Amino acid sequence: MDRNLFLKSLAALPLLSLDMNLQDLSHLSDSFAATPKMPVLFLGHGSPMNAIEENEFVAGFRNVAKNIPLPQAILCISAHWFTRGTKVTAMEMPPTIHDFGGFPPALYQVQYPAKGSPALAAETKTLLQPTHVDLDEKWGLDHGAWSVIKHLYPNANVPVIQMSIDYTQPARYHYELAKKLSALRQKGILIIGSGNIIHNLRMADFPNMHKDNYGYDWAIEARAAINGHLQDGNYAPLIDFDKQGKAYQLAIPTPDHYLPLIYTLALQDKTDSLSLFNDKLLAGSLSMTSVRIGE
Repeated sequence: MDRNLFLKSLAALPLLSLDMNLQDLSHLSDSFAATPKMPVLFLGHGSPMNAIEENEFVAGFRNVAKNIPLPQAILCISAHWFTRGTKVTAMEMPPTIHDFGGFPPALYQVQYPAKGSPALAAETKTLLQPTHVDLDEKWGLDHGAWSVIKHLYPNANVPVIQMSIDYTQPARYHYELAKKLSALRQKGILIIGSGNIIHNLRMADFPNMHKDNYGYDWAIEARAAINGHLQDGNYAPLIDFDKQGKAYQLAIPTPDHYLPLIYTLALQDKTDSLSLFNDKLLAGSLSMTSVRIGE
């Protein structure tokens, strides 16, 4: 690229995160063109059956995609890739992983043949330095990724990589780590966290799965408190979720489905709006609440 044109493109970009230096930006420019700032999503993915069912939640996924520019690639942080250390998928063609059991045969027949992006994996590894990141050739796309992304981009025409969640680290660590990914928003990368804010499967009332907006008292309390903090931009209690009392403890008995939200919130800057969609409780002890950050 001509040096003058490159410098002009820098001037046209919105203010980047303080974590992003000029060396990082130059490296990114080799692989991905500068774009207007992409939004960030947290998707409450719910049951794997959402991949093949038609309901209000998958309609919500489709609707949010209508107002997002077509990404150059997607980076997904899924609740279902919980590892020691941090990894990113780096293969050309990630396999569709059916990481669940006891569902109808039709669900296991679903394939989501999106390409991977070794280039984006390499960029992600660079941005997260000095944190060690393994480039993974074995994982693929688990259902936390493909079961929702297939509704956003049904033609599988956007490359997708996944980034794992290091289960040895607390929420504050993940919040700070995620901030380093902010430069990707300026390069046409849609970053998606996929999990469920309230996720207590052991207490789920599956016979009443289709009862509209049905939650136990503690789930209603936790949802109201968490939504209030989201809308107020008060993220300290959300990061310290394990110190917020009994309702939170029941809503978040394990952090795997919750931490993708923390990655999403860390990527919000001062100019970004935040909105909720699919904001309903399910089966007493689950929530489908999803979050969009940015326009």
